Amino acid sequence: MRNRLLGILIALMACVLAALGVPLAYLTAASEQSKVVVDRIDDAARFAQDLPTQGRASATAAVKGDPQPGPGDTGRLHALTSEAARYHELYGARIGVFERDGSSVAAAPDGWHAPADGPGAEAYREALAGRRSHNPPQVWPWTSDRTLAVALPVVRDGDVVAVVLTESPTGPLRARILHRWMVLAGGEALAMIVAILLAVRLTGWVLRPVRTLDRATHDIATGRLNARVAPSGGPPELRRLARSFNDMADHVVLAIDQQRAFVADASHQLRNPLAALLLRVELIGLALPEGSEDEIAAVREEGARLARVLDDLLGLATAEGSRPEPEPVDLAELVRTRTEAWQPLADRRQVRLHWQGPPLAHAWADPIGFGSALDAVLDNALKFSPAGTTVRVGLTITRDEVTASVTDAGPGLTEEELARIGDRFWRSSRHQNVDGSGLGLSIARTLLLAGGGSLGFAPAEPNGLSVLLTVPRRKRG
Repeated sequence: MRNRLLGILIALMACVLAALGVPLAYLTAASEQSKVVVDRIDDAARFAQDLPTQGRASATAAVKGDPQPGPGDTGRLHALTSEAARYHELYGARIGVFERDGSSVAAAPDGWHAPADGPGAEAYREALAGRRSHNPPQVWPWTSDRTLAVALPVVRDGDVVAVVLTESPTGPLRARILHRWMVLAGGEALAMIVAILLAVRLTGWVLRPVRTLDRATHDIATGRLNARVAPSGGPPELRRLARSFNDMADHVVLAIDQQRAFVADASHQLRNPLAALLLRVELIGLALPEGSEDEIAAVREEGARLARVLDDLLGLATAEGSRPEPEPVDLAELVRTRTEAWQPLADRRQVRLHWQGPPLAHAWADPIGFGSALDAVLDNALKFSPAGTTVRVGLTITRDEVTASVTDAGPGLTEEELARIGDRFWRSSRHQNVDGSGLGLSIARTLLLAGGGSLGFAPAEPNGLSVLLTVPRRKRG
C-alpha cells in the first residue's frame, strides 16, 4: 500500500512539474529568440538610417566610380560598407542593404546578393512590400543549423527604396536555449527530489497507524489476543480508528474469556454430579438380577466417555485461556523426551515408535504447550496405527522455522476430511468406533497458536496421516 500511495503522489507531482515546466521551456526559447530578433531589427534600423537620403542613385554611382556623385554620398556609402564588414566580423551574421532590383548597395561578406529562395528571400519580399518581415519560425535546440532572417524596408517619401536584410546563424541561439533548458531541468529535478522526500514523509505519516493496526490485527488473528495498537502519529481519523480498534479488541477478549470461563466452570461443575451418578449406577448394578451385566457395562462405558469429554472440554478451555510466553528451547531434546515417554504405550499396542532428527534444534516456543500438543498428536497417531506398523517422528529445520512431524501408517483421511480435521468434536465417520472425543487435535492446535506456532496436516505415502507442528526459530514481533 505504501508503494502504491507513493507512486500515485509521485506521478501527480511529476504531472504538475511537467505542466509547469513544458510551458516555461517554450517561453524561455521564445524569449531568447525574441531578444535576437529585436537586436537584429535594431541593427537593421541603424543601417537604414545610415543610408544616404539624397540622390540614392548618385550615391550608388559614386560607389561604382561615377564621376557625378551627390555631395557627401560617397563617404557615407563607404562608411556603411565598412560598418557592415565590421558587423559581420563581430557577430558572424550576414547583413546587406539591397535595392529593389536586388543589387547590393552595401553587404558583408563581399559578394553576398539578395537571396532568391529560402527564409531570407521570403523576408526580403515582405520588406519590399513595405512591411517588416514576420518573426521567423521558433528555433529549438534540435533544429538543424539554419539562419534567422530579418528584413526591414527603407522608406523615402512613402516609397520603399531599399531593404536591409540580416541572416544570423542559430548555433549560439540554440546553445543559449539549451543552457537555459538545462538550468530549468536542474530546477525541476531538484523540485522533484524535494517532492519525493516530502511524499515519503507524508506517506509514512499517513500509513504509520495503518501498519500498526495491520500488525495488531494479524497478531489477534493468529491467537495473540493481548495485542493492541500502540498510540502513534498520523491523521486524526486513523488515530480515532486505532482507539476504536483497541476498544473492540477489549470487548472481544472479554466475551471470549467469559465463554471460556463458562465452559471451564460447566465442565468442572458437571464432573461431581457425573461421578455421583456413576457411583449410583455401580450400586444399582449390585442389586440387579443376573444377566444385566451387559447393560451395566454399556452405562459404565457411556459414563466414562462423558467424563473424558468433560476432561477434554476443561483442557480446551484452559488451553484457550492460557497466555504463555515463548522462550528459547531445544526442540530436538523436547521431542526426543516426549517420544521416549510414549514408548511404553507403543510397545503395549505393538506399534514401533521411531525417532530421527538432528541432535540440536533451537526454536522459540512454549515448552509446556508444545509438549502437550505433541502428546495429543502422538496419542492420536498410536490410536489409529495398526499393530506391526511404525509411527515416525522427525524434525526439520528451515531458515525461519522448526517443524516436528508425526507420521502414522493408519487409514489416513480423504481431501474433504483433511479440510475439517482439527475442528472441535469432528471425527471421521469411518473412525466412530475408535475411542476419543474429537477434541485432542483442537487442543493441540490451540496450544501451538498460543505459543506462536501452527498445526498442519498432510497425507502420508503410501497411506496414513502426517501431522506437522511448526514453531518459529526466532521471537516474533
